[in-house]
Amino acid sequence: MKKLLVSTGGGDCPGLNAVIRGITKRAAQSGEWEVWGSFEAFNGVMENPPRILKLDEQNTAGIHVIGGTMLGTTNKGNPLRFSAKQADGSVKVINKIPELVADLKKKGFDAVINIGGDGSQEISQAMFEAGMPVVGVPKTIDNDLSSTDFTFGFQTAVQIATDSFDRLVTTAASHHRVMIMEVMGRNAGWIALYTAIAGGAEICLIPEIPYDLKEVVKRIESRYANGRGFVNIVIAEGAHAEEGTVTSSQGEEGRIAVRLGGVAYTLSEQLKAAGLDADIRETVLGHTQRGGTPIAFDRVIASVFGVKAFELVLEGKFGELVVLLNNEYTSVPIKKAISAYNYVDPKGTLVQAAKGMGISFGD
Repeated sequence: MKKLLVSTGGGDCPGLNAVIRGITKRAAQSGEWEVWGSFEAFNGVMENPPRILKLDEQNTAGIHVIGGTMLGTTNKGNPLRFSAKQADGSVKVINKIPELVADLKKKGFDAVINIGGDGSQEISQAMFEAGMPVVGVPKTIDNDLSSTDFTFGFQTAVQIATDSFDRLVTTAASHHRVMIMEVMGRNAGWIALYTAIAGGAEICLIPEIPYDLKEVVKRIESRYANGRGFVNIVIAEGAHAEEGTVTSSQGEEGRIAVRLGGVAYTLSEQLKAAGLDADIRETVLGHTQRGGTPIAFDRVIASVFGVKAFELVLEGKFGELVVLLNNEYTSVPIKKAISAYNYVDPKGTLVQAAKGMGISFGD
């Protein structure tokens, strides 16, 4: 029997379990492969003793409806840039990819399926170049991986954000307030844009279109007469004013350097400082967008991604990322997929349609 290792890395995401189940069920049909899962990305397989689990149809049964990942995940311990403490207490960043690949081969693994976003797929590419047969599966609620129409988890995050937005609309109307709702997305405004269109926002602020505060104030004031009116704003965590910077804080050691979040409060203070008289409230959705049961759309693409990923292993097509492209499930080189970030096009159809419905982007 050949051995396959499955890893889930980066942030948690609705649909991860569906991919694991899809891989395992398809592998069971082949009868030639054992599937193992590494806990908390590649940390589990690198530990001594290793924390890995043999996956089968029994222990993966029904997990496709459950959020998160049965294998756990982490943003720490990136083997490409591993933070190793030295004897003098200092921290040295080292590349542990060669060590990881050698260890996997020593443990008898013939291939790896790595499920994750752009950072995880950067690791996939490095492992592939170091001689490990790897297939990637695109995962991120941010939808910021290029070469695929959608990443799984994105549509569920949008649905959660839209449900929350719908609730804020009624309370904004009742109290004549300006409601600012902050959503995730890092440097891409996809969640904010989809939510704004679905929820009927008056204003949508995204990283790709730095906003003019005067234009935002003008749009808000146009919605009020004699102190009555209301405005609902969706803002992506990476959004910023034309003359401003991204709202962020220092991340924990071993994680990405910058942690985004809090721009809803930044915008609120900017509006107050600009003299806006309206009552303003802020809501930061945060990790609620990552949790819970995946919607049907994400269960479907995640399940198919899992099946197709294993079939790429069977075909020996390594160094490839499974993608959904023009409504077809296919694959592209991982190197190509991570070479460009999937930004919202300010001149694209979605932004222009949103503007056609009267949504302001503060420009």
